[in-house]
Amino acid sequence: MEKKDILILAIESSCDETAAAVVKNGREVLSNIISSQIDIHTLYGGVVPEIASRKHVERINQVIKEALSEAKVSLEEIDAIGVTYGPGLVGALLVGVSTAKALAFGAEKPLVGVHHIEGHISANYICHNELEPPFICLVVSGGHTHLVVVNDYGEYEVIGRTRDDAAGEAFDKVARAIGLGYPGGPKIDKLSKEGNMNAIEFPRASVAGAPLDFSFSGLKSAVLNYINSCKMKDIEYNKADVAASFQKAVVDVLVSHAINACNERKINKLAIAGGVAANTGIRNALVEECKRSNIQFFSPSNILCTDNAAMIGSAAYYEYIKGVRHGYDLNAVPGLKLGERL
Repeated sequence: MEKKDILILAIESSCDETAAAVVKNGREVLSNIISSQIDIHTLYGGVVPEIASRKHVERINQVIKEALSEAKVSLEEIDAIGVTYGPGLVGALLVGVSTAKALAFGAEKPLVGVHHIEGHISANYICHNELEPPFICLVVSGGHTHLVVVNDYGEYEVIGRTRDDAAGEAFDKVARAIGLGYPGGPKIDKLSKEGNMNAIEFPRASVAGAPLDFSFSGLKSAVLNYINSCKMKDIEYNKADVAASFQKAVVDVLVSHAINACNERKINKLAIAGGVAANTGIRNALVEECKRSNIQFFSPSNILCTDNAAMIGSAAYYEYIKGVRHGYDLNAVPGLKLGERL
């Protein structure tokens, strides 16, 4: 008997993107609709949670309809509904979770809650059919910097994490300091191409007793101190040099930790995930270092690095086939840790 294709309708609303997607068998994207709020939040220099929640309420039904329409499937043909339930902004998450529960109840479909970071990691499955666990994944986003051993589908072991600022957070704060505005990551990445990455020696922090952990607050402070010192002395500083030197300091730490994790665990597959994974400086350095170290490197396309529902659909598929189901008491968990289960 021919194996039945499994279709997941996925919903993502953890921050400022309202997204819905239809994913077949965890690897094939039939539709991936993203409604971004970036223009609104740029006015405020960052995401305003209350505004994000209201915009999700306005857009979510349209985005779901569009995802089903583009995939050319009806709700009846869907096998399960996957939704991000954490981590993220509580109000934003609640919009997605409430909608998913209502749809699951009304259409009598199973409900599968998905961890947002598991979604980011699973984006690699969509872009690389050949990728299977075990592998190491470097997760870099606005709120997270993790080194994760993916032992199997849905089985994660965090072996390195940030002790303070996430890499993306540091990018946003430094971008604001040099007058680039929000979102910081893409703007610093672009400006750094015009600068000299060796112009300023910024620190590379290590954490005593935890060689795979990260710390970016000292680097962020060093950049702010450099800028303030120049202003106090009435010295004009080169913004492109600051951006390039800062990015180089972040890249050096991320790359060295990721390669060390592969060597330590004797795993020759390294993936990258999360919004900051779209950064060209990080990608290029990882490609080079992996080639040198004989490690296979995997990365999602740029659209799958940032928040989207296709990645949630992929993660939901692997949870679904393992028999994971959630009840209508599923709630938003803003501080959900990777590997935690409800």
